Amino acid sequence: MHTSENPGTKAVVDARKDKDGSSMDEKLGNNTDTSGTHDFEAGKHEEASGGIFDGENGQSFRNMGRWDALFALLCNQFGLGVLGLPGALRDLGIIPGIIAIILIGCLSGYTGYELLQFHARYPHCVNVIDMVRVMGGRPWEIVAAIGLVIQLLMTCASTAVTLSVALNTLSEHGTCTVGFIGIACIACFLLCVPRTAKFIAYSGVPTVISIVVAALVVMISLGVSDPAKAPDGWDAKITVVASPSFRTIFNACLKIVFAFAGNITFPSFMAEMRNPVRDFPYALSGLITISITFYLTLAIAIYCLAGEYTTSPALGSAPIISAKVAYGLVIPAVMTAGLGNGHIGVKYFFVQILRWLKRTDQVTSNSSFAWGLWLGCAIVFWVLSFLISNVIPIFDSILSISSATTYAWFTYGISALLWFHLNKGRYFSGWKQITFTLVNIFLVGFSLLLNGAGLWSSVTEMLDLFKAGGVRGVFDCGDNAIF
Repeated sequence: MHTSENPGTKAVVDARKDKDGSSMDEKLGNNTDTSGTHDFEAGKHEEASGGIFDGENGQSFRNMGRWDALFALLCNQFGLGVLGLPGALRDLGIIPGIIAIILIGCLSGYTGYELLQFHARYPHCVNVIDMVRVMGGRPWEIVAAIGLVIQLLMTCASTAVTLSVALNTLSEHGTCTVGFIGIACIACFLLCVPRTAKFIAYSGVPTVISIVVAALVVMISLGVSDPAKAPDGWDAKITVVASPSFRTIFNACLKIVFAFAGNITFPSFMAEMRNPVRDFPYALSGLITISITFYLTLAIAIYCLAGEYTTSPALGSAPIISAKVAYGLVIPAVMTAGLGNGHIGVKYFFVQILRWLKRTDQVTSNSSFAWGLWLGCAIVFWVLSFLISNVIPIFDSILSISSATTYAWFTYGISALLWFHLNKGRYFSGWKQITFTLVNIFLVGFSLLLNGAGLWSSVTEMLDLFKAGGVRGVFDCGDNAIF
């Protein structure tokens, strides 16, 4: 295990100094005491070039600017999570729901900036697992890697389940649901064939258009007619402040956490940016501003129009014809959510195998070996996603369980721990630093709370749904259409 004086790491940090000689972490105010830390053990290619994406044996993958990063972030975060937010307002009440969306969104933005600070200090980190390795060494890396794989697989499984719901709804259960899930996984696998993050950025605009137009269809249809399951003469009942059970509160909060849980991909996108310290803050600010604004608009509008008949996913709240149209329109956004998370998962496998083989010069190579390994990793990843989506065939349960097990830590807890690593010995050096220390202590506690109570609430809810009947079993061909 190397310390922070590792010459390879020093070369990487020096390679990213500005013309005036100041390093990026100094510009961000991180005059960090890194003595005694567990630095990442970079390979020869990483030490020589300043990163494995610089293209020693192929084209450079570090080609994204601020707009590319913004669209990549939107592609990754928009889609699945937003569909559960109107249901969260129904469960919490409109005022607590609005407050929760704003606070959780702002916390996600803050922890995203903490990831940027860490990347500026350790620019050779190409994913969040590398950051954890720097902070805690090999044992922490193993635990975090298991969590990363679980989170990305669960997210992609929820993508497949959502697409199967859409296909069943549009086709009126035209084939076995397992087959529809398989079609969804194959389509997402094909989207993951390109190896650069910039391809994800190209999908950003179609993603935003898809989810916005689908939401507008639902809102307009609810404005002119009642929800599909509402009786004649029905009027929407809006709860300002609800009185939900302890379990309901946590499941609603987990849905909101899921909607803002793109942080796990931030370091991977930073690693493929030309100048992340300069450009990523713009992309992050745009993401949080757009997300909070759109999430609030959609959640409030659909809940106020559908009332107690608000469903999760939210598109099912609309009348039958409109809901089918909306599900057809939202398919691109859901597929690109699979693309964003699937790409990060496949690239993690790909990079780790090449590091193990000591062949990181192949990361950007167009050789048959590099492409064969990439496609093999993609096949394994999506086969695992297919299996999970058939074992946990409920959209809400996948959202809640994944949020409780991993999203809480990758969105909040790990960023807070990275901040403690960067600011070692300076936690109480002034009132501002004390404030940040308290905020990050809260983030760790918040993650632990979501971990424990959230996992209990989500698992017990899923078991209750299975006991009540009407839920597809494991690898069941039963219809999961919304109508």
